[in-house]
Amino acid sequence: MDGHDSEDPKQSTADMTAFVQNLLQQMQSRFQTMSDSIVTKIDEMGTRINDLEQSINDLRAEMGVEGSPSPLASKQKPNEDNRGEGSA
Repeated sequence: MDGHDSEDPKQSTADMTAFVQNLLQQMQSRFQTMSDSIVTKIDEMGTRINDLEQSINDLRAEMGVEGSPSPLASKQKPNEDNRGEGSA
């Protein structure tokens, strides 16, 4: 009986180890899925912000308002239409 009792805690430890490893794998998978989702949403937000900024700049150009460009405008390629209007 003593031999059986000493074997039971080892099996229990092995079962607990397997359970914890499985749980950690599930958690890692869920965190990776959430991380990917967050990065995707941030990328989408960046695109939407850029589109919104472009729309604002287009509206300003239609209204004839020439103000200081936004900080992001300096990072984008210069618009050939704007250079053409300034030289005319």
